[in-house]
Amino acid sequence: GEAFVMSRFDTFTVGSQVIVIPAGLDYQPPADVPVNYIDEMVDAKLVKLRLEPSDRCNDVEFLRRVSIDITGSLPDVDEVRAFVADGNPDKRAKKIDELLESKQFAEIWAMKLSELLLVRSEANRVDYKPMFLYSQWVTRKMETGTPIDEIVREVIGASGGSFDNPAVNFYQIEPDTLKTAENVAQAFLGIRTQCAQCHNHPFDRWTMDDYYSFAAFFAQIGRKNGEDYRETMVFNRKIGEISHPVDNREMAPKFLGDSQPEIERGDDRREVVAKWITSPENPYFAKSMANRVWAHFFGIGIVEPVDDIRVSNPASNPELFAALGDKLVEYEYDLRRLVKDICMSNAYQRSSVANASNVDDTRNFARMQPRRIPAEMLLDCVCQVTNAPEKFQGLPIGARAVQIADGKTSNYFLTTFGRAGRDSVCACETNTEPTLSQALHMLNGQTVHDKILRGKTIEAWLDEGKSPAEIVTTIYVACLGREPTSAEYDALVAELGDDAKPVAELQDVFWAVLNSREFLFNH
Repeated sequence: GEAFVMSRFDTFTVGSQVIVIPAGLDYQPPADVPVNYIDEMVDAKLVKLRLEPSDRCNDVEFLRRVSIDITGSLPDVDEVRAFVADGNPDKRAKKIDELLESKQFAEIWAMKLSELLLVRSEANRVDYKPMFLYSQWVTRKMETGTPIDEIVREVIGASGGSFDNPAVNFYQIEPDTLKTAENVAQAFLGIRTQCAQCHNHPFDRWTMDDYYSFAAFFAQIGRKNGEDYRETMVFNRKIGEISHPVDNREMAPKFLGDSQPEIERGDDRREVVAKWITSPENPYFAKSMANRVWAHFFGIGIVEPVDDIRVSNPASNPELFAALGDKLVEYEYDLRRLVKDICMSNAYQRSSVANASNVDDTRNFARMQPRRIPAEMLLDCVCQVTNAPEKFQGLPIGARAVQIADGKTSNYFLTTFGRAGRDSVCACETNTEPTLSQALHMLNGQTVHDKILRGKTIEAWLDEGKSPAEIVTTIYVACLGREPTSAEYDALVAELGDDAKPVAELQDVFWAVLNSREFLFNH
């Protein structure tokens, strides 16, 4: 097995991974030729652990998986059938390129970035209008392909009015200086500094000096009301210091684990730290961002949780962790190029069906782990297949849940399935763990039942001249991306009886498929 040993003396902390392989294993190394650097490093770890990877997923599994992951939607029936019939050996690569160019890709990552940037309204601090402008700003940045490092620099160094420069809302949502510094470290560097506020971190290198020196970068933020009562002006006050709570020392700004920069009086300290955070030489930023992208596509980070990077919480594959960060820098922080690398890899295209060797593996990517679809994307998939759209605040009817601007806007379905309220930058805000209340809502709640009735999808298919047996197949392809097995098809068709238009019975089939684990999970 695999273990990790940490050693600490004073403020020095080091660690080492230890792998023990039992003798006499009947092991066959991976036979697949690596597609790229990802496979080379994943396979090298599998060889060390004597883990045999699962087989490659089939076309229908791949299409459904990659469509949900990249666009948050299901492939439609015609798309599934065309993809399966396509004999082009490059069809998977072409499909990835097609999905990456879609508007939905930008919406997914605008939503995920909005969780990090705390895009929400807040009583007495952020009115709905500046919040909505903030959300539009994030979405526009993702739609135009703005590199992630540029977005982060603009947010950290933001000054001006919350109407004209919506990025300043990051500082209005959280006005506390220490909390702001914690948010920046956790969101953009993957480092949780909170423990070092009162004592040196027991499981990492960070000291109280590190904590308060980093917070000093944010000690000179000024705020005042704009002409419109809903607007706030954020600016550099040019005065203000942080004192150490133990001996009342004035703490000079210092980068985490790095040097103390020279800052002239009047310089905006936030611009200085923003430049350091997004620098290609920064040892944390690119790796942290790339790890978040990886976790979206595998359900688990190479460092997990993704925002808890520390010596005592090591990467499951340190070489891959470093390589993904290096690639993101090489790609000039273009998320699309990194996503294509991930989706093209054998590691991503493996089946979720385990073999005897990897059945217990959850950290080394020997197989794809089934993942419950996140709340917004799942609701969008339900709306898509039932043809029954939702109405959200500030958006026209038919808009997707991933487009919701305000972290405070929700409904019972989204809350039950773990939508992030954006109350903190912690990755734990988004919860994809299955629960009993989720199962009960799918079975007995109004969402699925009402959408099947309101969307009238079954009636529309019958009006098109589809036979009940054809509709059974269509339901499976629309919801699960595959045709029913012979056993499923025979059993369901037998239940439909002789009625030429068994609407109620077909609605029951639709309801049952939507309640299946196969629909709720990406696999």
